Amino acid sequence: MASSSGNSNSTSSSQLQNSGSEEELHQMNMMDQRKRKRKESNRESARRSRMRKQQHLDDLTAQVTQLSKDNNQILTSINFTTHHYLTIEAENSVLRAQMMELSQRLDSLNQILSYINSPTATSSNELVYETDQCFEASGDHSFNNAFNLPYLNQAIMASPGIFGYY
Repeated sequence: MASSSGNSNSTSSSQLQNSGSEEELHQMNMMDQRKRKRKESNRESARRSRMRKQQHLDDLTAQVTQLSKDNNQILTSINFTTHHYLTIEAENSVLRAQMMELSQRLDSLNQILSYINSPTATSSNELVYETDQCFEASGDHSFNNAFNLPYLNQAIMASPGIFGYY
């Protein structure tokens, strides 16, 4: 009997060991499945992260392209405006030069008129005025007469080139 109970003890202990190893095997399978699931989940998360990163990079590239286009348009506008400004500035300089020349002519004409209208200018040689020339009563041409001076009959010549604007 003793031997039979010892025999049954060893059988039950081997069954316990077998059931323990089966449990361990089952737990290891469960752990392997968890590891595989975790690895698969990590792979999927890494793939989504790469996709988000690529999308962000694509968005930034599109933004760079758009900003470059905007920058080129602004530069074109600045160049056009600068060219227009320089053209207007050159025209303004020409007009200023013409105004100064006309002012000087007007001052000269006013001086001539004041001289003509002064009491000392009228004497025995009175001046008779015509449209283009001034003749003295005796018929001689006079260099003292401002209407006979050549600069009064010339066109006003001024261009942007004389002021260094191009």
